[in-house]
Amino acid sequence: MKDVYILDGTRTPFARMGSDFASLSSADLGREATTALLTKTGIDPNEIDEVIIGCVCQPADAANVARVIALRSGIPEHVPAVTVHRNCASGFEAVTTAFERIQAGRGDLYLAGGAESMSNAPFLYNQSAVKKYGMLGKAKTLGQRLKALSAFRPKDFSPIIGLKVGLTDPVSGLNMGETAEVLAREYDLTREDLDRFAAQSQSRALNRSKARIKEITPVNVNGKAILADNGVRKDSTFEKLSTLRTVFDRKTGVVTAGNSSQITDGAVSLLIGTKEAAERLGLKPIGKITEYAHTGCDPKRMGLGPVKAIAAANARASLSIEDADLVEINEAFAAQVLACLKALSEKKYAEKAGLPSPLGNIDPDRLNRLGGAIALGHPVGATGARLILTALSQLEDMKGKRALVSACVGGGQGTAIWLEKV
Repeated sequence: MKDVYILDGTRTPFARMGSDFASLSSADLGREATTALLTKTGIDPNEIDEVIIGCVCQPADAANVARVIALRSGIPEHVPAVTVHRNCASGFEAVTTAFERIQAGRGDLYLAGGAESMSNAPFLYNQSAVKKYGMLGKAKTLGQRLKALSAFRPKDFSPIIGLKVGLTDPVSGLNMGETAEVLAREYDLTREDLDRFAAQSQSRALNRSKARIKEITPVNVNGKAILADNGVRKDSTFEKLSTLRTVFDRKTGVVTAGNSSQITDGAVSLLIGTKEAAERLGLKPIGKITEYAHTGCDPKRMGLGPVKAIAAANARASLSIEDADLVEINEAFAAQVLACLKALSEKKYAEKAGLPSPLGNIDPDRLNRLGGAIALGHPVGATGARLILTALSQLEDMKGKRALVSACVGGGQGTAIWLEKV
């Protein structure tokens, strides 16, 4: 096995859907992160073996958006590019794909990351309307056109919201928020538990925002410099969060917009390579990928994805939770993270999650120390790469050695990656 390093990385600020980055596509955001990384490192783009970008809401006008990002960033046309999609772990998938390419001897330097414009997720026509538009397009005479137009009904102009459809699992029939409600019930989580966790995420993101500055490259939008994540709120106190209405179960539910991740736009770019590549380019790696695992779970309980993924990654790396100086678990929902913590540490919940025994306790002070997606947002294709960058930035600041990063995945999967400071 070759040692595989994160040579450097950067990201755009993360912006709430419909806000600062609403006018930018996934390709635009990916270009911003990629050009910033190339400028920061000063490497010759000819050195890159391949560009690998995670993206979930892949734009219709930029098929294989990784290729569009690469070319618009000035990466030569002979360098191939591929877009990868593992739902919420797409940013992780880009990195682990680069890892596997290097292990296979296919190259020694990859640009990997993720880009997502959730603001630009499309609205769709229903099948009835599509058929009628097809007939209209085939009409040749005025009479045929009038006949085709007369077939339209008001319901044909009611759009299907692409983002809503995308956040609903076709196997379980539940949307992601409903799967969080399942976990809240099964893991005995109260509304107070969720809101306190959410308030902590916001507080940590707010109070430690300076520690995150080095992750971010500013983006200029129409003459305005976007310098920081805009989802962090000063007023998201426990008291304020407790006044919000539940979203997915009005009667007995506990999941609200305030204790869920924000729908967000953003991009991350990382340079992945071998020690030889780093020496050739004069770069000092910021971290090393020790091991990782992608695993599956019940789609109805997709939020438990990190549990088995952490177990598998631990076994492959011969490490335990106690070996991590810090842990990042993506905050898709407060209910989902808290359910994972119970499944990892308490016997009855571990068995319910499919573990033979608990893996151990995660110290709250080591978990999501700078806040998570509840405060920062969750641009689904980019989040995994952001978690890696965040973890390595913290290891440097705290003089730590190891970090464990993980995320649940819509459709019932989980990813966990062990990182090491070098």
